[in-house]
Amino acid sequence: MPNGISDPESRIQHLTGFPSLAHFVASDRDRTTLLYKRFDELAARNLLYLQSELAELEAKQRAFDQQDLIADLETKQCARNFADFQKAAQAKHTIQEERWQLMREIREKLKEYREALLFESTLATLPRPPKGVLRAFRSVFYNESYGKSEAFPTLGGHSAGLYDDIDDLVALRVHDDQDRLTIFAQKHLAFLFPDRKRSGNGIAYASDRAISSFVAWFSTFLAALLLIGAIVVLYKVTSPNWRLGLIATFTSLFAGSVGLLTNARRAELFAATAAYAAVLVVFVSGDLGNSQSSTAPPG
Repeated sequence: MPNGISDPESRIQHLTGFPSLAHFVASDRDRTTLLYKRFDELAARNLLYLQSELAELEAKQRAFDQQDLIADLETKQCARNFADFQKAAQAKHTIQEERWQLMREIREKLKEYREALLFESTLATLPRPPKGVLRAFRSVFYNESYGKSEAFPTLGGHSAGLYDDIDDLVALRVHDDQDRLTIFAQKHLAFLFPDRKRSGNGIAYASDRAISSFVAWFSTFLAALLLIGAIVVLYKVTSPNWRLGLIATFTSLFAGSVGLLTNARRAELFAATAAYAAVLVVFVSGDLGNSQSSTAPPG
């Protein structure tokens, strides 16, 4: 910062361990360091346990239903009238109390199971961390700034290997518009967009805002170039065969740029390409495309 004034936060010393790691994770304004272990194997095992518990409860419920088929009228009445069922259970009627308890167990276990399913469904949509971000995160986690010979994990015990498997990690920050051009810029051109307001831990930060601006300007420039450039070239060329070849070339370039640099779906890709080709064809077949021949002196 100017005038030799530094950020007070940068002067605070954090104890190596959970305090230092939490400070590092929370210090990233872009939230790219929100990386955590998924524990997929434990989650899968938990769901397996829950569904097996429900299977046992379901079997028990069916057994009770079979018993009630040959039971007395009072028991059958409890199976069709909830008020009588509740009254008998509260009166400590042995048969109905067992069924009431089973109903409560099924309700609680089914809620737990379906909540776990929804949580896992949401988690499954979250991406793995980018390799570059994980590499920077690991350099801090393993304190590699001290030198390879002295590198050690920030967390001890069984937590030392939390960030070893990228396939079992999740990034909580989900980018809204992660097109291929943005991903390419983040992976290979990040050094061109440094965030000078952030530094430390031996990590060079890239500005997401600067990258987004670059992608927006580059996309606009490329779209204008493919349209205006095609019109200018077709205006200069008078040979019908050359014009057909140039229309095919420019249309292929346009389709490739949309397909490779954006997240356009197939239907959107076909629609955009068809519209672009239609513009070129209309230009070639219109009066503007034939202006050179119309201005030539009569023979």
